[in-house]
Amino acid sequence: MDATPTGHEFVHLETNRIPKGARSGFFSTSDNVRLRYGLFPKLGDGARGTIVLVQGRTEFIEKYFETISDFQKRGFAVATFDLRGQGGSDRLIGNRRHGHVEDFDDYWTDLHDFHKMIVLPDCPPPYYLVGHSTGGLIGLLAATRDRLMFDRVFLSSPMVSLSGLPFSLKWSSRLVDAARFLGLSTMPVGRREDRAQTEAGFEGNPLTSDRARYMRSVEILKARPDLAIGLPTLGWIGSSLAAMRQANGDDFPSRLKIPVFICAAALDSVVETSATEALGLRLRAGHHVVIGGARHELFMEADPIREQVFAAFDAFVTEQTGYAGS
Repeated sequence: MDATPTGHEFVHLETNRIPKGARSGFFSTSDNVRLRYGLFPKLGDGARGTIVLVQGRTEFIEKYFETISDFQKRGFAVATFDLRGQGGSDRLIGNRRHGHVEDFDDYWTDLHDFHKMIVLPDCPPPYYLVGHSTGGLIGLLAATRDRLMFDRVFLSSPMVSLSGLPFSLKWSSRLVDAARFLGLSTMPVGRREDRAQTEAGFEGNPLTSDRARYMRSVEILKARPDLAIGLPTLGWIGSSLAAMRQANGDDFPSRLKIPVFICAAALDSVVETSATEALGLRLRAGHHVVIGGARHELFMEADPIREQVFAAFDAFVTEQTGYAGS
């Protein structure tokens, strides 16, 4: 296991200022993986609890500084961490550039241990999970496992199904499992959408229509290249497909133990919006909405789109009646 060589400190850029009161550190999970984390206190009067922010694949804490500041201004503390195998956390295979995990349940270990070791001792309740993409799927599965960890779960473009799969989730999963059985688990494979962001990659990118926010991520990786990962491995894909199959199961909505709100992006080419909508329509304790004109990374999108996402969040968390969802 190759631990990050440059420590837990945050990258500071004039275009991406570290949120006020930030603290960073490492903690070790119960299976001995070292994860980088950040804690950010609430700002202003009043205290509304803590947002536990769970990132997508390839992401890192610095990418969410603007979003963290937005939550702080709303009276929330924020706690977040880099998932195992990416960002400033331990990498799991020899090639640091490949995104790898053998079992999607390892992400549950990350979240559960973070909540137990860092959030409960250091952060004010109540606790709300906000998850994006891979973090959205992690959040969905967490909502079926423990109804006491979080009061509510808010998801951005959750990875319920991948766009462009040549076969169904079931058959795609079987094919990848066969390759893993043959010893190919650490072999990288993927789409253009799975590669790290680059300066030349903005035009036609699937993540955001906002150039400044796209380039901000590029600049962070220029300042600290060790945060970057590229293509996922077959191990990551196989474990993720198995988790997606769970989320698409007939009994899955009935297993959700806490209220869930799902924001999907109408122009998403990374995850399958139609699958997200299908799940949203089956939710018993929650709502969903599809944001028109939005690409995959809703929190990194243009201001009019971000405003819709935060309006949905505000209404869901405060139980305002003015936002009906769908």
